[in-house]
Amino acid sequence: MENILNELAEILEVSGVAENDKLANFECWDSLTILSIIALASENYEATLSNKEVVDAETVGGLISLIKSKC
Repeated sequence: MENILNELAEILEVSGVAENDKLANFECWDSLTILSIIALASENYEATLSNKEVVDAETVGGLISLIKSKC
């Protein structure tokens, strides 16, 4: 889990992210990015996420909490 911020920054195409960053504010935030996050959670953390759960997370911190809750 310690690399998750770096992994999310890579998916979101930015140099870094903070837990209070709103997902919808990222320029690349779209359905493909959401699918990439779902794949990351599945492959790296064995967490199964739905599209709605990712969107409802709203922030980077919310997304991390969601992934942790599914591990």
